[in-house]
Amino acid sequence: MKIGRLQQAIKIPEDVTLTLTDRTVKVKGTLGENERQFPRSKIQIIRDGNTLMLNAYFPNKKEKAMLGTLTAHINNLITGVTYGFKYNLKIVYSHFPIRVTPQNKKNRLRIENLYGGRKPLYAVILAGVKVKVEDEDVIVTGINKEDVGQTAANIQEITRQRGRRRKSPKTFQDGIYVYARSLIAEN
Repeated sequence: MKIGRLQQAIKIPEDVTLTLTDRTVKVKGTLGENERQFPRSKIQIIRDGNTLMLNAYFPNKKEKAMLGTLTAHINNLITGVTYGFKYNLKIVYSHFPIRVTPQNKKNRLRIENLYGGRKPLYAVILAGVKVKVEDEDVIVTGINKEDVGQTAANIQEITRQRGRRRKSPKTFQDGIYVYARSLIAEN
């Protein structure tokens, strides 16, 4: 039996300005501006005062899942411009000290002396994301959750063990690993 209508309501905070045009949601807050397009979704997005209503009429299985996905994306946009997102990564080495330097103008992070290697490795920093290094921590911050998470994943992936080192993870645990995710305003 099909359900006639599924509906999700998203409350818009007072300090956030939300603009809805066609299938694009633009959110502006204290930390900046963020936008997201939903071109292929069959979910109806309607603004009613300070709430955003997402409706699905006679939804099938995929449309039910899409309703929850759109709700999560829009909530992440609002959270990002209100509080911001922060990922903490730990630099771990046992013998060869790893040197990490952000090159923000070139949108990359330079990693030197990983496993005693001579060539530096470069991790991509996405636009709108800031990276800074404090002692043994790499801190990735920004207002777009996907970009912040992808930048942290790029840094962790570039230091992943490959070849024979991958077979013996107890011996070689060098790398840069995500250990905490939080909102900027919480800390």
